[in-house]
Amino acid sequence: MKKNGLMPWVSVLLLAFAATAWGQATPTQRKKRIAIMDFDYATVHAGVSAIFGQDIDIGKGVADLLVTNLVKDGSYSIIERKALDKILAEQNFSNSDRANPASAAKIGKLLGVDAILVGSITQFGNETKNLGLGGAGGGLLGHGLGGFGHKNSKAIVGLSARLVDIDTGEIMAVAEGKGESSRSSTSMLGGGGNWHGWGGGHVDFGSSDFQSTIIGEAVKLATDKLTTDVVAGKEKLQVRTVVVQGLVAAVDGGLVVLNVGAKAGVKVGDELSVERVSKEIKDPATGQVLRRLSSSIGVVKVSDVDDVSSVCTVVSGAGFKVGDAVKTKTQ
Repeated sequence: MKKNGLMPWVSVLLLAFAATAWGQATPTQRKKRIAIMDFDYATVHAGVSAIFGQDIDIGKGVADLLVTNLVKDGSYSIIERKALDKILAEQNFSNSDRANPASAAKIGKLLGVDAILVGSITQFGNETKNLGLGGAGGGLLGHGLGGFGHKNSKAIVGLSARLVDIDTGEIMAVAEGKGESSRSSTSMLGGGGNWHGWGGGHVDFGSSDFQSTIIGEAVKLATDKLTTDVVAGKEKLQVRTVVVQGLVAAVDGGLVVLNVGAKAGVKVGDELSVERVSKEIKDPATGQVLRRLSSSIGVVKVSDVDDVSSVCTVVSGAGFKVGDAVKTKTQ
């Protein structure tokens, strides 16, 4: 009787264990993957030269600062800068296309992301003459803000961004950020020990020296607010599922070349199963192929990819041949 009395409890424990094991085995959805384009700053271009004394790519500086913020937040998986630059160079991407959703969507497909972020710097200057509203410098140009101290200075920076669906070019979410900083008896670049830390057309917006200037403070505040909006837009994005099917085009030593590439959704790091068709089942009435029976040959991993082909290393298996089928389904 005691033994029988224990049975219900044993059953409950087994069911609980099974449920726990099942829950542990269930994979969690990966983070949504995005790429961040350098921000367009055409509308504030003249004022930038007035402030820094030369043309500085503030669009790249803002993008780098936003990447740092989002990586720290952890809500998204962010594509590395080197991977983005490589694709941009291969596609001869123009700075004038930075804020173009259609052009950005094309880049996003090649990178295999879920969405791509494009943005613009709408304000970058002082209170008396807002360069983001079409000003050609005004008081900024006349005073040379890089080195001339003003009795009162106020920096204003405005940013806008859009998360673009790479399949449709649709804008899925928008984000904005505005930052203001004011200080007495200093210039736009004052307050940071008369900081002049730029060269080669680029400013490190993440440096403490730049962020201690009043224009740097305004940039930081605007980017932080923009980051909050971008994170809030995460729920509007969908994790893309990409199904890739292709053929082995060549086998050269330990490398396997496939006839599918970035246009089909292949990206570096993907693993594809390789199969060989052993038999075709045909409809006896029409001759149409109903089903192909295949056997697994092995697994390959993508190490390099262009638009229409990819190069893989062998993970497992051997005896790969031209014409073998490859496939994968990845998120």
